[in-house]
Amino acid sequence: MDKKIIDLVSPELKERIDNELSALTFTKNFRSATAEEWFIFLKEFKDPKTGGAAGKVIIHYDLQGNRDIFINTTIIFDDPSLYKGDLEPLVYAICDELVNRLVGYANTLLAVHAGENSYEAEYVR
Repeated sequence: MDKKIIDLVSPELKERIDNELSALTFTKNFRSATAEEWFIFLKEFKDPKTGGAAGKVIIHYDLQGNRDIFINTTIIFDDPSLYKGDLEPLVYAICDELVNRLVGYANTLLAVHAGENSYEAEYVR
């Protein structure tokens, strides 16, 4: 039986993902002993009310010294353009990059709030 490999991401969407990831920036807004909040800035997406950050990342830490627990990470997108189902690969790629850059290799429970593209995931080292 011949198996055909089907690329689920079109070349146009792949290029859009690469452009967004290369321009991705973030700024720390708040830090406490147990949490951080970061604003996410994207090339094509913005908060429709303020024209600023497209979303935010909230990272909750356990500072008890136990490395075998999960860090709770929440990503909330404010630009409703990212809620469209056809942009699911883009949302996933942005979130994956944010977890890699902001949380690193720690065990992470991730919750993404992006309308139709919302999901939950576990990152285990």
